[in-house]
Order: sequence, then structure tokens, then C-alpha cells
Amino acid sequence: MDAALLFRGEKREMRKVILALIMVSSSVASYALHVECKGNAALLTHAGDTLFLFEKEPELTCKLGAVDWYRLPDTISPVASGVDYLYAEHGEGYMIKLGELREVFWVFDYDSLRADITTIDAILSCTETELQLDGIIPQMQYTNLQGKRCTYPRQCRVSYMDAMWSNESEAWVDSLAQQEADFRETIVVGASPVATDFTISDPLAALLELTEDSLRSPVYSPMALKANPLAIVTTRGKEGEPSNEVERPIDPSELIRRSAPLIITFRANALNADYYQWNIYRGSDRILQRNEAQHQYTFTEPGNYRAVVGMSNSHDCQLDSVEFLISVSESMLTVPNVFTPNGDGMNDEFRVVYRSIKEFHCWVYNRWGHKVYEWTDPAKGWDGTIGGKPAAEGAYYYVIRALGTDAESDYMLKPVYTKKLKKQELPIGVYQLSGDINLIRGGK
Repeated sequence: MDAALLFRGEKREMRKVILALIMVSSSVASYALHVECKGNAALLTHAGDTLFLFEKEPELTCKLGAVDWYRLPDTISPVASGVDYLYAEHGEGYMIKLGELREVFWVFDYDSLRADITTIDAILSCTETELQLDGIIPQMQYTNLQGKRCTYPRQCRVSYMDAMWSNESEAWVDSLAQQEADFRETIVVGASPVATDFTISDPLAALLELTEDSLRSPVYSPMALKANPLAIVTTRGKEGEPSNEVERPIDPSELIRRSAPLIITFRANALNADYYQWNIYRGSDRILQRNEAQHQYTFTEPGNYRAVVGMSNSHDCQLDSVEFLISVSESMLTVPNVFTPNGDGMNDEFRVVYRSIKEFHCWVYNRWGHKVYEWTDPAKGWDGTIGGKPAAEGAYYYVIRALGTDAESDYMLKPVYTKKLKKQELPIGVYQLSGDINLIRGGK
């Protein structure tokens, strides 16, 4: 083999070894760099490379003292020898050597990277906003040790007004939206349902604790829709519970399971909507269609229902349909045989457990047949007092007349009660329960 060729081969291999050593040193140096930038500066990393971002004087200082300084890609001839500082140039790479120590880094002047944006135009759609920037956005580029041209990914921060639903106030409230995006001539951010301008700022300035360079667009009218549909339930009692129903909103992820009559107020709670369509289905049959943002419907018959809302606006923006699932229970009425009004918060009232009762009347009598109490709301009951004074312990007699909501017609009712008097003794479709209720006080 030719000796010159062998020498060239060994030289190439030696260069590879040296380059590998430099790369290892550079990787380590990114975490424990012995060079610092005098004045206002920030340290960045990109693809394992160490980058200095500085303001004003690019004076570099070596904390190890006097070293040799090299400007890349030249690692043979130093630009400064035996000194502890160097005035660097924007976009250039450098290496320091001290014995076996090698550290590599690149230097950038923020003033040379300032974006010169003159105008911001916004193109709005139903789902996103396209911002078009007119101006110059300098790139942050350098050549790495492999000779590859690298670009640090510049980001910008886009700020604009949006709206957020507040469960506490049950209303939309203004909120500031901020989104990071690639800093380029065209930037895509989210769509806002409220009038807003768009502000673009440079996070690199924040790294240097500078007042962020920013530019604000004109104010744009919204196109996008935003909604938070709710079903607000107002009924006498939850299924199986002898207590009054508390009015509360239901989101579409919940199954609304209640007894009849079930009154629900449906609210679209939309921003920037012009058209609404509510459809209520029982099975596959549509039983109601409304075109208001809010409406109320009373479910009087047992069964499974769907309430579906869709909305749009004059910009042809639409929201996907939102569906509420509703289950209305069949009629049921059960009566306890004892209650303990002793103030312990447990079983303190004589109450029935019911579902889907639309007419109710209960009378309570003492052992001598005198009426001591009556009420007409199945969600309420008797607290064990007569004229505001505690009633005596013992057995009392009750009579209940009730009508369920699951009658097949006005004159037929499903017989869900345990006792029924002869039809001629009561109006058609009315059923009656009677029996004893024991009042026991005891201690708390």
C-alpha cells in the first residue's frame, strides 16, 4: 500500500477521533460550561449544542482563567491565546482549549434577531385564525461541528381575548388566551368567539428580562361559535328519595334520571350563535322541536328521551350536536310503618318514597279518628307535631290518595299501590293506600 495513502487514511481517522472528542466535550459543556457572557445573557441548547444569547456587549469570560480561543470551524489556529476573555461576533461558533479541556458554543446578539413586523392581518374561520405577518423575522442559524447548517426554532407568543364558562356564575367570562407558535410569516392559532385583537411578542426578550417586543393587530369581529349547553332540572324529588329536588345544571355526560312530572329548562349558553334547534325524541319519534336558545319542557310520561341541540350562525359556523339523555321513571309509591322525630336528623319525618306521582294527598288521624295533619306534596311529610307541639308516641292512621303519571289514558292508571278501594267508592283512576304509622321518639 502506498505510504502517502496510508498516511492520509490515518490522518482522516485522527480527525474523526478529534471531532468525537470535541463533540463529547461540547455535550458535557452544555451542562457545566466554564464560559460565561458578561452582562445580560441567557443560555440555550439546541440538538446538544450550547448557544449564548446576549444583549449589547458580547464579551465572553472563561472562569478557568487564561485559555486559547478558536473561531469555528478552525480548531487549529486560535484567534486569541492565553487570555480569559474574548469579544465574540453574532452567529459565530467558538471553542476554548485548556489542556485536555474542550468547550464549544455559539453566540447570538438579540438586537440582530429582533423581528421587524410592520402589520398583522387576521383571516378568521369557524375553527382557527390565520395571522399573516408582514415584515422580517431573522433566523437564528449556525453551522455545527459536522458542517451542517442548523436553525434554532424561534417561537413567538400570540395573545388574544377568549371566553371561559364559569360554573360558579353560570355565564361566560372574558379570559386571556396565550399560545406558543413557530415564529414565521403565517401563524395559526385558535378561533375566538369574542371581538379581539392579536398581539405577537418574542419570548427571547423575556429570557433577557427585556420588555418584550410586541405588535398588536386591529380588533376583529368574531366568527367562531362557543357553547356550553345545560339542562337545569326542577322537580319535586330525585328518584327514590323522599326529599325535594334541588335545582342544578346537568351536563350532557350525565343521565338525567328522575320521576315525573319532570321539568327541565334547556339552555344553549352560546356565544356568537344566531340559530338554534332543539329536538326532543322519545325513542325514534320526535315529540318537540324548538328554535330558541332557551326553553322549558315538562316530561309527564315515563320512558327514555333524548334532547338534542344544534346551533349555527350567519357565518355558516356550526357546532356539533349535543345530546342529553333523560329517563323518566314509572309510578311507584311506598309507605314506611314507623318514624322517629327525635331531632337526630334520621327518619325525623313521616314521608313516602315515590316516583312519577302527579297528584297526591295524605291525611293522618289519631286513634280517635281526629285528623291531625294533611299534605299534598309527596316530597314533604309530617314532622310529628300537632299544632306546633310534639305529638304523643303511638300508632296513627293514614289515608293516601295518589295518581301516577304512567296512565295509558285519562281514565286508566297502572295499579302500583298495595291497596285499592272499590271503584265506585273513588273517582276513576284514583287509588288509595291506608295503614298504620308508628311514632316513636326515643332519645337522640
